[in-house]
Amino acid sequence: MARKKERPADTVAAPEEELGDMSIDDGWGGQQSVRKAKNFWPSAKRLLGLLAPEKAGIAVVLFFVTISVVLTVIAPKVLGQGMDIIFSGVVGKDMPAGMSQEQVVEGLRAQGQNDLADMISGMQLVPGAGIDFVALGRIIMIVLAMYFVASLFMWAQGYVLNRLVMRVVYTLRKDVEDKLNRLPLNYFDTRQRGDLLSRVTNDVDNIQNALQQAFAQLVQSVLQVVGIVIMMFIVSWQMALIALIALPLSGVAAGVIGARAQGLFKEQWKSTGSLNGQIEESFSGHELVKVFGREAESLERFEERNESLYKSSFGAQFVSGMIFPVMQFVSYLSYVGIAVVGGLRVASGQMSLGDATAFIQYSREFTQPLGQMAGMANMLQSGVASAERTFELLDAEEQDAETATRHLPERTDGHVEFRDVTFSYDAAKPLIEDLSFDAHPGHTVAIVGPTGAGKTTLVNLVMRFYELDGGSIALDGVDITELSRAELRSKVGMVLQDAWLFNGTIMENIRYGRLDATDEEVLAAAKATYVDRFVRALPEGYQTVIDEDATNVSAGEKQLITIARAFIANPSLLILDEATSSVDTRTEVLVQHAMAALRTDRTSFVIAHRLSTIRDADTILVMESGRIVEQGNHAQLLAAGGAYYRLYMSQFAGPAHGETEPGAGEEGAGEPAGEPAGGQRS
Repeated sequence: MARKKERPADTVAAPEEELGDMSIDDGWGGQQSVRKAKNFWPSAKRLLGLLAPEKAGIAVVLFFVTISVVLTVIAPKVLGQGMDIIFSGVVGKDMPAGMSQEQVVEGLRAQGQNDLADMISGMQLVPGAGIDFVALGRIIMIVLAMYFVASLFMWAQGYVLNRLVMRVVYTLRKDVEDKLNRLPLNYFDTRQRGDLLSRVTNDVDNIQNALQQAFAQLVQSVLQVVGIVIMMFIVSWQMALIALIALPLSGVAAGVIGARAQGLFKEQWKSTGSLNGQIEESFSGHELVKVFGREAESLERFEERNESLYKSSFGAQFVSGMIFPVMQFVSYLSYVGIAVVGGLRVASGQMSLGDATAFIQYSREFTQPLGQMAGMANMLQSGVASAERTFELLDAEEQDAETATRHLPERTDGHVEFRDVTFSYDAAKPLIEDLSFDAHPGHTVAIVGPTGAGKTTLVNLVMRFYELDGGSIALDGVDITELSRAELRSKVGMVLQDAWLFNGTIMENIRYGRLDATDEEVLAAAKATYVDRFVRALPEGYQTVIDEDATNVSAGEKQLITIARAFIANPSLLILDEATSSVDTRTEVLVQHAMAALRTDRTSFVIAHRLSTIRDADTILVMESGRIVEQGNHAQLLAAGGAYYRLYMSQFAGPAHGETEPGAGEEGAGEPAGEPAGGQRS
C-alpha cells in the first residue's frame, strides 16, 4: 500500500549525484543532476566480489565447466578419426587388393596423377579393405559418451551455480533492506520513492539474472575459446593463425560497441526509476489528480518519461545488439579462409580429411562462444549498470552510529526537557535556534503556529528522526543521544495526520503497537478508543481485512484504529500530529474522546491547527519561525492578546463565527522550505 507522497521543501542532490553532468526530471517538474556511469570494470569487479563467500561453490562450478568443456573440445578431433575411417574405406575399396598404400601412390605418380597421389599419401588406408565399421562404431560410441558426460557435468554446474547465486542474491537483498533501515530520514526526503523502489527490486533482479546467466555463460565461453584454440594449433597451426585473425577484430568491435552500450544501459535504468516514480505518484494521488482535473497533465508527464525510457532502452538494445552481427560477419570471413586453405591442404596430402572437418568444426565452435559472449554483453552491461545503482545505495552515508550508554526503566515518567536546541535542514536557512522548554510528566503540551513554524520538526527531534545541530533533549533526565533509537522510540507512541494501516486484519493492525498483546488486550484497547463501536457492525468484525488502499473503512475509523494501536503500546510519551484534521465533526468527537483516554497518565505532545481541540492542554506552545514566542494555558494566552490570540480570533471571529477560515485550520500539502514532512514517516 502506497503512502501519500509529499514533496520535500528543498530537494537537494544526493551525494552520489553531485559530480554528474547529465540530468533527469526530478519528479517535481525540475531537473535533478545525476552522474554518468562509472567505469565498467570497477563495478564489474565489485559485482563479482559478491561471490567471494561462495569460493568453494565457485571452485566446484569451474571444475564441472572445465570437465564439460574439455570433453566437448576433444570430441570433434575424435569424430574426425571416424571421418578418416569412412573416407579411407571408400577410397581404399576401389583399389587393388594385396597392394600396399605406398605401391598405390607410386602407381598413381607413374600415371601422372600427382594430385591424387598426394592426397592418398596423407591418408591411412588398406587397398581393397573398405570401411571398418567396427572401428567406426567404437569411435561413434566414444563421441556420444563424451557428449553425454559433458552434458551431465554442465547440468551439475548449472544446479550448483543457481544455488550459490540465489544465496548471494538473498544476502544482497538482506543487505539492501538493512541499509534502508540504517539510512537517515533526510535520505528519503531527497530522493524519489519510485527510483528507490526500482533500485531495491528491478536492479537486484537484474543483478540476479546477470550472475545466473551471464557469469556461467562467460566462464564456459572463455574456457571453450581457450580449449578450441589449443586444439586448432594441435591440428594445424597455419590454419589456426587464419582463424585467430577474427579474435582481435571481434574484440575491437565488442570493446567499442560495449563501451557505448554501458552508458546507455545506465541511462535506461535511470529512466526506469523516474517512470516508476511517476506511476507510483499518479496512482497514489489519483483522487487528487481527478479532483483538480489534471489527468491530461499527468498523462503528458507519463508520456514524456515513457518516451525517455523508450529512447534509452531502444538505444541500449540497438547498440549492444550490434555486437553479435559484427562479430558474426568477422567469423564468416575467417570461415571462408579456413575452408579454402583446408581444402587445398587435404588435396595436397598435408592434412587428412578428418582433421580438416574437425578444424572446420572447431572454427565454427570458435565463433559460437564468441557469439555467446556478445549475446551476454547485453545482460552483463545491464547487470553491471544495475549493480552500480545498488552499490550507490549501499554506499550512502548512514545515520549517526548508536552511542547508547544509558537505559531507562520499562515505564518512565515522561519528563521531556529541551535545552538550547538548535536545528536546521539547511545550514543556510536556520529553523530552530536556542529553543528551551519543559514538558512535565503527565501534562499535555500543545504546539500551535503557522505552517513551517517547526511544529512537526520539534517532535521529529524528540524521536531522533533527525540529529540536533546544538543543545540537548532529555527524557527523564537522560540525554536521548545516550539511548539507543530503538529504546527511545519504544517509549513513544505516535498518531499521525496520515493514518497508516497495513494490509491485514483490524486486529493485526491494532496489535502492531505491541506484538505480544493478547486478544483480550486488543479488545480492551479497541473499546477504550471507540474502535469496538464500529467494528462490531462489520460482517467479519475484528477479522475484517483492510484492503490495499484501506477503502473499506472511513478516514475517521482509520484514525481510531491508529489511536488504538498507540493505546495498546502503552507509551510513556505520546505524540499526536494533527490527528483529527481529516475527519468529520461527529467522528472528531469520538477521536477526541479516544485521544483523551490515550493521554491519561502520560506526557503528550499535540500538534494542532484546530485550536478548539487543545483548549484543555496544560501548556500551549506558540511557535513562529522555529522559536517559542508564547507559552501558557488557553486562558492565559487569550488574555495576553498576543500571537495565540490572533490565531484564535482568525479561526473563531470570521464571517461565519465558528467556521475556520480557508487555509487557517488545515495543514498545507507539504511543509515549506526548511521543514520536510518527515513527521508523517514513522
